[in-house]
Amino acid sequence: MDIKIAPSLMCMNLMKLEEQLAFLNPLADFYHVDIMDGHYVPNITLSPYFVKQIKPFATLPIDVHLMVEKPEQYIDELAESGADYISIHAETINSKAFRIINKIKSLGCKVGVVINPATPVETIQHYVSSLDKITVMTVDPGFAGQPFIPETLQKISTLKDWKLTNKYNYLIEVDGSCNQNTYNDLLSSGAEVLVMGSTGLFGLNNDLTQAWDVMGQQLKASA
Repeated sequence: MDIKIAPSLMCMNLMKLEEQLAFLNPLADFYHVDIMDGHYVPNITLSPYFVKQIKPFATLPIDVHLMVEKPEQYIDELAESGADYISIHAETINSKAFRIINKIKSLGCKVGVVINPATPVETIQHYVSSLDKITVMTVDPGFAGQPFIPETLQKISTLKDWKLTNKYNYLIEVDGSCNQNTYNDLLSSGAEVLVMGSTGLFGLNNDLTQAWDVMGQQLKASA
């Protein structure tokens, strides 16, 4: 099964941060770090300082998901802190998308763009060839554990069609309610990276080793 796993670190046990990173390093494919500013979404979570703190312990690419009103204010600090991918919401950059994309690339990071459930995928089509990863939100951003929005599946399929037709290289990622109830639909639509949060990984068992095994069994059953 060729699917990449990106554990969402805001859902992990931060009291066991180093231990859990050591466990995940040889198993996962990315680390997903959510940064929220309390304005674009009502919550406040992790920070560029958190990225800097985990960088010495992380052997996987760190993908920062910026749920903020002014992503350009975070880019320099994130690059300096060790972010490998910087993923920004299309809704926050479309008046300056090319400038921000070029800025991220100039700092040596890869570029991701995130699309909210109610945002048409066509919003990003004029710069899609410049992207390394596209994240389809299948829940409204800002809160863990929300119900899956099935209307988002068509966007995953469209991105897959664009990729195959135009030979684009971006990864198609899904963030939100990735779990045994949605795996079949997500994988058949073309998802390539799953962001695993509370319902897909960390909430399956208090022991992360056992939680990972359960996740693997559920994914295998859906393949």
